[in-house]
Amino acid sequence: MESSAKPDEVERGAGPMRKAEGEAGSVSKGGEPEKTKRKRRRLKVAHPERCIGCLSCMFACSRINTGRASLDRSAIKVKTQGGLEGDFAVVVCHACEDPPCVAACPTGALVQKEDGRVVFHRDLCEGCGACADACLIGAISLDAEEKAVKCKHCGACVAFCPHGVLEMEEVEE
Repeated sequence: MESSAKPDEVERGAGPMRKAEGEAGSVSKGGEPEKTKRKRRRLKVAHPERCIGCLSCMFACSRINTGRASLDRSAIKVKTQGGLEGDFAVVVCHACEDPPCVAACPTGALVQKEDGRVVFHRDLCEGCGACADACLIGAISLDAEEKAVKCKHCGACVAFCPHGVLEMEEVEE
């Protein structure tokens, strides 16, 4: 199965930034240009009840974003709830409005952009784990190199989920 994301979108992790329809070049009544609203894409666990724990999303995430298939380097986590007979929980960054991970990072490795995205600069990460501790849902982890692993909302995992658990949604900025 092929990913629907373009290679440059996956590598950068931002996905396409789009203007909302009908808003390009709008002018206010005073003649000044209005701030155009843009939409960004965000990963969403749309149907958690469909997850069978196959880990395809995790392998796709790590392989596409790091070049190697490693559960340790996956930004999406599939966990069991209640042992072997329980359900699966899919944990992925919620793209918080006021992300505690950014505030907790002492080196500036996590930066919130104007459009709300949180961008991770791996070279600035010292591996202290403060961002992982601050994440309310446990969506950030540290890999074997003691560097943070955080979802880019690139959507690579969506194409590899055989049961439609994951979806990309557009949110207004």
